[in-house]
Amino acid sequence: MSSPPTLCAVPVPSAGPEPPGEARLRELAAKKVAPLRRPGRWVAAAVVLVLLAQLAHALITNPVFQWDVFGYWFFRPVILDGLLLTLELTGLAAVFGLVGGIVLALLRLSKNPLLQAVSWAYVWIFRSIPLIVLLLFLANVTALYSTLSLGIPFGPSFISFSATDVLSFFVVAVLGLSLNEAAYAAEIVRAGVLSVDQGQLEAAAALGLPRSRQYRRIILPQATRAIVPAYANQLIGLLKGTSVVYITSLLELFGVVETQASTNSGQIIPLLLVGTVWYIILTSVLSVIQYYVERFFSRGALRTVPPTPFQRFRARLRALGVAR
Repeated sequence: MSSPPTLCAVPVPSAGPEPPGEARLRELAAKKVAPLRRPGRWVAAAVVLVLLAQLAHALITNPVFQWDVFGYWFFRPVILDGLLLTLELTGLAAVFGLVGGIVLALLRLSKNPLLQAVSWAYVWIFRSIPLIVLLLFLANVTALYSTLSLGIPFGPSFISFSATDVLSFFVVAVLGLSLNEAAYAAEIVRAGVLSVDQGQLEAAAALGLPRSRQYRRIILPQATRAIVPAYANQLIGLLKGTSVVYITSLLELFGVVETQASTNSGQIIPLLLVGTVWYIILTSVLSVIQYYVERFFSRGALRTVPPTPFQRFRARLRALGVAR
C-alpha cells in the first residue's frame, strides 16, 4: 500500500523594493485636485452684471418710457386684435409658403429641364423683388385685371367675378407673404434633401422602391433634421415681416401701434415698446417650439438626446440637495 503524498512548501519570493514612481503616484492621487482658477471669467461676468444693472436702471428710471402708459396699452383690445391678425397672417403664409416651397424644391430636383427652369425662375424672381414692392403690386393688380375668370385656357370662360371682391387687403397680404415665403422655403427644402447621403438613395433604388416612396420614407425623414432649424429661422423672419403689410391698409400689430402712435403723439415711445415686447414674446415662443422640434428629430442621429434646460435645472437642484 502506497503512502499518501506529502505537501511541500514552496517559498514565495519576497517583493522587491517599490519603484519610486508608484509612491509618487499614490501621493498625488491622495491629494485633492484644486480647480483651475480663471480670473478672467469672473472679471468678464462682473463687467456684464454692471452693464445689465445700468441698462435696467436706465429703463426703469427714465420717465420718457412712460411705463404706466405701456401697461395701459399692452392688453388693450385694439392691440390684441392686431396681434391676432399677425398670428393669422404668419400661420397662413407659413403653411402655404412651405407647401409651395416643397413643390418648387421637387421641381428643381426633377430630371425634367422645363420643370427645373420654371422652379429656378420662380425662386430667382421672388427673391429679387422686395416684399414691400410685391405687396404694393398685388394691392394694385386690380388696375391691370378688373375681372377674373375661370374656364378653358385660351377658350371660353365659365365663371367671372370682380377682382376687387376677391383680392381684399387680407387676401393680398396672405398671397404676397406666401409667394415670397415659398421662394425661400424652396431653397431650404432643396438643401435639406441634398444633405441626405447618396448611398441612401442608391440603396432604395436597388430595393426597387418607387420614387415617391423614396421621398416619403427615406429622404424627407432624414432631410427634416436639416430643414427644421433653417425654416424655423425663416418663420421668425416671416413673423416680423408681417409688419410690412400695413402699407396695404391692413392693421396688424405694427399697423395698430403705428396708427395709435400717430393719433397719440405724446405716447410714441411706450407704444413702440408695446409692439417690441409683443414681437419678443412671439419670437421667444417660436424659439422654444423650434428647440423641442429639433430635439425630437435628432433622436435618430444622436445616441443620447441632450437634456432640456428644465431637466438640467432639476439636475442642478438635485445636486445641491434642494429637490429629489
